[in-house]
Amino acid sequence: MPATAPRSTLSRAVLPVLGGLLVFVVLGLATWGAAAIISRNPEQVNDRLAVDVFEVGDVDSLSAIIAANGPLIFPDLVQSGGHRTVVLDHTGDDPASGWRVYYAYPADRDLECKVTQVRGTRQFTDCEGRTLDVEDLAPPDGVFPIVGDTVTIDLRGANEAADQGTSTAP
Repeated sequence: MPATAPRSTLSRAVLPVLGGLLVFVVLGLATWGAAAIISRNPEQVNDRLAVDVFEVGDVDSLSAIIAANGPLIFPDLVQSGGHRTVVLDHTGDDPASGWRVYYAYPADRDLECKVTQVRGTRQFTDCEGRTLDVEDLAPPDGVFPIVGDTVTIDLRGANEAADQGTSTAP
């Protein structure tokens, strides 16, 4: 016996809408289920979400970009909220050497004194309006560049300190 089609105009309009709503309910439940499974071990959430290394790019092109426009700034690589913004710098003519990493605050201030880069230069302005060279920024403990054909920023030491609730900065 063939299935009967809805006869009234109202039922032909309402049944597809109800079917669509049912699909969204099923998708919502599936998403909730996945979130419940992922969050079972909250002590391991940072291990799953935080990156230990950040691949920046090709050594030759990055060194040329930094030579022309100044150091590169990468916000929130270690912690969210901009507290651990990382600055990647390169000096010298050899693209394979001369790479340094800094935090984006002055070495003589705390991490609340964020800096902004003077566009196209190697200089920064801090929270007090002082002009600083890139070398005046805070050197990070546990964060360093790994240089091969590409430049990668190793964040393992800083992430471990953040996981333990300690600061990698003064």
